[in-house]
Amino acid sequence: MVLIKKEMEKGFRGKACSPGLKIIGGYDCPPNSQPWQVYLTFNGEPWCGGSLINERWVVSAAHCKIPASNLTVHLGEHNVNVEEGTEQRIGAEKVIPHPDYNDQPFNNDFMLIKLKEPAIFNECVNFNVFHIIFFTDGNPSVLQCLKLPVLSKQQCVRAYGSRITENMFCAGFMKGGKDSCQGDSGGPIVCNGELRGVVSWGKGCAEQGYPGVYVEVCRYTAWTKHVTDNN
Repeated sequence: MVLIKKEMEKGFRGKACSPGLKIIGGYDCPPNSQPWQVYLTFNGEPWCGGSLINERWVVSAAHCKIPASNLTVHLGEHNVNVEEGTEQRIGAEKVIPHPDYNDQPFNNDFMLIKLKEPAIFNECVNFNVFHIIFFTDGNPSVLQCLKLPVLSKQQCVRAYGSRITENMFCAGFMKGGKDSCQGDSGGPIVCNGELRGVVSWGKGCAEQGYPGVYVEVCRYTAWTKHVTDNN
């Protein structure tokens, strides 16, 4: 892997791909249990995660933006080093970051990707959600799951101050030890069966006092409908 996303000042950084790609404190997801999870590659190299929201559209993080011609969306993956017969690999037709995205501090870090052709739904590829999930090098190639508490806005602001906007929330443990990390960007966090957040940024990985920061998906439903209806 190559380090592509630069760190933000004072150690704050997005969770795009890096040599230390990993999730901390997770466990192997059961095979085919997360059929909405997608895996993005940049010219064949691991890049970010995402979530399938219908047969033509994927949600990811805006700081994962690359040209559509360089982006491949992988669906139905469990172990990325093994051809399991469940995979679908589809090129991107369009990459549409939110027009108000600002990388200091990753406000409106939300992006839609249109697939060149529809995904084929089956038990391995679908768009119902109920866990937070990532690929990781902690176990080098197998999809990982992790259950985290959603923290109050007050806890989030205490950790990060004015960097936190109304479009963000925090999840994780203030004592540290479990977190998303570099390479998990764009992946989903879900609550009670609904897509709640997109992995966005944080200070380090699983550091005490610094939970992960996620995009509040419900703030983008109208924009998502507008984009998908008009593209």
